[in-house]
Amino acid sequence: MKFQELANKTISELYQKALDIKKEMLNLRIQAKVGQLTNSARIRECRRDFARIQTKIKHIKTV
Repeated sequence: MKFQELANKTISELYQKALDIKKEMLNLRIQAKVGQLTNSARIRECRRDFARIQTKIKHIKTV
């Protein structure tokens, strides 16, 4: 997900997306522990997407 994709979203949509990503990260961590994870790079992508969303939320709140 690119930062530009977040530009047109409302704060409630951003919170929902953040929640979805956190759930996905949990599932990926569980898969990694069990040994079923096929794409380990997806964990890093999720972490970065979550950080982008948090940055956008913080920016909206300060403006």
